[in-house]
Amino acid sequence: MTTTPTSTATSTQVSTRRAWAAVAVLSASLLVITMDMTILNIALPDMAAELRPTANQQLWIVDVYSLVLAGLLVPWAAVADRWGRRRMLLLGYAIFLVSSLLVLVADTAEAVIVLRALLGIGGAMIMPNTLSLIRVIFTDAAQRATALSIWAAVSGLGAAVGPLVGGFLLEHFSWHAAFLVNVPLMIAAIIAGLVVLPESRVEGAGRWDVTAAVLALVGMVAFVWSVKSFGKEASFTHLPALLALAIGVGALTVFVRRCLRSDSPLLDVGLFRSRPFSAGIIAALGTTFAMLAAMLLLTQWLQLVEGASPIESGIKLIPVALAGAVASLAAPPLARVVGARTVLASGLGLAGIGLLAVGLGPDEVTYPLVLTAMLFVGAGTGSLAIASAMVMMGSPEDKAGNAGALEETSYELGGTLGVAILGSVSALVYRTHLQDSAALQQAGPEAARHAEDSLGAAVATADELGLPALATDASAAFVDSLQVAGLAGGTLMLVVATVVFVLTPRGTDISGATHG
Repeated sequence: MTTTPTSTATSTQVSTRRAWAAVAVLSASLLVITMDMTILNIALPDMAAELRPTANQQLWIVDVYSLVLAGLLVPWAAVADRWGRRRMLLLGYAIFLVSSLLVLVADTAEAVIVLRALLGIGGAMIMPNTLSLIRVIFTDAAQRATALSIWAAVSGLGAAVGPLVGGFLLEHFSWHAAFLVNVPLMIAAIIAGLVVLPESRVEGAGRWDVTAAVLALVGMVAFVWSVKSFGKEASFTHLPALLALAIGVGALTVFVRRCLRSDSPLLDVGLFRSRPFSAGIIAALGTTFAMLAAMLLLTQWLQLVEGASPIESGIKLIPVALAGAVASLAAPPLARVVGARTVLASGLGLAGIGLLAVGLGPDEVTYPLVLTAMLFVGAGTGSLAIASAMVMMGSPEDKAGNAGALEETSYELGGTLGVAILGSVSALVYRTHLQDSAALQQAGPEAARHAEDSLGAAVATADELGLPALATDASAAFVDSLQVAGLAGGTLMLVVATVVFVLTPRGTDISGATHG
């Protein structure tokens, strides 16, 4: 592969105080993005009741954000390198602001789908640039590792705060509030960004490859859509998904080959030659693969088996987010004592043990068991702060945009794959175990098929038909599926921990020096 030898990153030098203020702005904006993802899940029932979307439209309301986001992360990061990372970030804030405000005139499902797509466009401008700006602002690797640990801690808190904020808003306002909450936050982010953030761009980066950008967009959207479709169908023989998978893999293969041959590639694939960089990406991908699927299933367990409301579920999962936040902040100083490789691999292993505790636990799953296991998981995922530091350490400053886009893409892909694959496995286990239910046979063929779709459908069917035994059997089948998913996810996490430990060079130091 050839790269442009004259490309260099230029940025304004900032004071220490301004640098840490920039971290606060960048982390807070990421908090809004991650919080927004989970708020929608809370608002969706009220939105569906008012707008009455079809089943297909409801799927698009949920999925279009991640599809657009995944397709644009790499192309937008390349634009930011050439145009200016702060400019791109502020434009993303503005798009997020306007899109959220337009919900006031969105009175159809189609309009909400368009707004969600616009939010995906803005999110793709924001997410990788929060990382790339931290990379270029902090020239000292130890300070950069601390900044990235703050970034990781805030990101994890956003996912936990979302259901709480969403629950509070929906108790007092309409579903529109789930979008409008972004408006004052984005106004504050734009003002703070103009005052605090420095500009940064890559001089001599070459032309923006339109063909490569289209290939990346088509490839990622088709690939992510296919994976989501496999998960929803709980089948890996779904013909439209197979076709989309072939298109996605084909487009991405051509994209990679084009980047390898280009003198000014849209994405520097050569970054993967750095072992710390590759280890960090694998850690991010593997963790979100196991974590997001497990958290989704646990949230359903809390609401449908334990009977917790959405806001109560959010409260019960806060300790997990807090454990992750504390571990994220503790990881860099701990890595300076025992080594980055040990902290990262041990953290991933700890998360795996937490998931295995659910999978290998007693047949009767209880909240204390789940909480204890998920505290292990939360504490373990705090080591992803080390993964971010290794990704940024393993990339030169002029490739910070590429590195940020690849890390965010790994999070997005990992979560999508995890929900699809582990979700499909758990759905298969659920259906298989529920089919042995005597109460299911009493429900009739049509009601039985509906009950086999999900635990929520089974509970609703049981209420309609007056068959409490069906709800009990469905809950037991779901617990079995939850334990299988925990066993699979925990095993995967231990494999990822082993791979990361082997791949990371001995003596890797996130303060800047790498040996071995």
